[in-house]
Amino acid sequence: MKISILTLFPEMFKGPFDYSIIKKAIDKKIVNINFVNIRGFGVGTHKIVDDKPYGGGKGMILKVDVLDRAISKTKDLKVKNPAGRGQTVVLLTPEGITFNQSIAQRLSKLKHLILVCGHYEGLDKRVHKFVDEKISIGDFIVTGGEIPAMLITDAVTRLIKGVLKKGVTNKESFSLPAGRQDPLIEYPQYTKPRRYKNLHVPKILLTGHHKKIDDWQNKQSIKNTLKARPDLLKIKRKG
Repeated sequence: MKISILTLFPEMFKGPFDYSIIKKAIDKKIVNINFVNIRGFGVGTHKIVDDKPYGGGKGMILKVDVLDRAISKTKDLKVKNPAGRGQTVVLLTPEGITFNQSIAQRLSKLKHLILVCGHYEGLDKRVHKFVDEKISIGDFIVTGGEIPAMLITDAVTRLIKGVLKKGVTNKESFSLPAGRQDPLIEYPQYTKPRRYKNLHVPKILLTGHHKKIDDWQNKQSIKNTLKARPDLLKIKRKG
C-alpha cells in the first residue's frame, strides 16, 4: 500500500515514522510512505502557498490552485479503480466525519491513500471539490493536519495484511467480535505476577478452559463498553 502525505512540514514526520510498527512495515516493503511538500507547487519565485482571505479575516488561507496541483501530481495514474476503492484523497479538516476504527479498516484496503494536511488559518473552500472525502480526528483544533495524518497513518498501517500477526487485531478495542454489529472496548488483560499488592489475576484466566475464558472476555468487553463508552452501543442501536 502507498500512503502519500501532502504537507508544508514534511520534516515533522521524521521521528514518529522511524520506529515501531510503521518502521517495520516500511522495511518489509508492505507500506510505502511518500511525503509531498506542498510548497513545491507554490506560485512564483517565492513559492507562495497562501494569501489573505476575501472579505477580510485573521490569518492566511492556503490557495486552491496550489493544492489542486499538488493533489493532481500526487495521484497515481496506474491505479485504475474508482476513488474510494483503489485510491482516495482525504482532506483532514474539522468539517469531516470523525475518524474511527471502521474508517481505518476501509482505508487499509486501498492501494493508494492520499492525506492532505491543512495549515495556517484554513484553506480555500474550493479545495473540497478536489478531494474524495473529509475526515476529522475529533471536536478540537490542532495547529495543522500533520499530527492527524500521523494518527491516521498509524491506525491504518497496523491493519494492513502482513504488518501484524494474523488475528492480532480481531479482539482489540473497537473491533467487531463475531456475531456482533457494534464495536466493543477490549476486555481487561493481565500478566505476571499473579498477585501484586493484594491485587489478583481473575481465577478464570488461570483455569486453561478456553471456552469459559472466551465467554468471560466477551462479557467483560460488553461491561467495559457499557461503563466507559455506552455511546458506541447506542449509536448502533439507533441505526
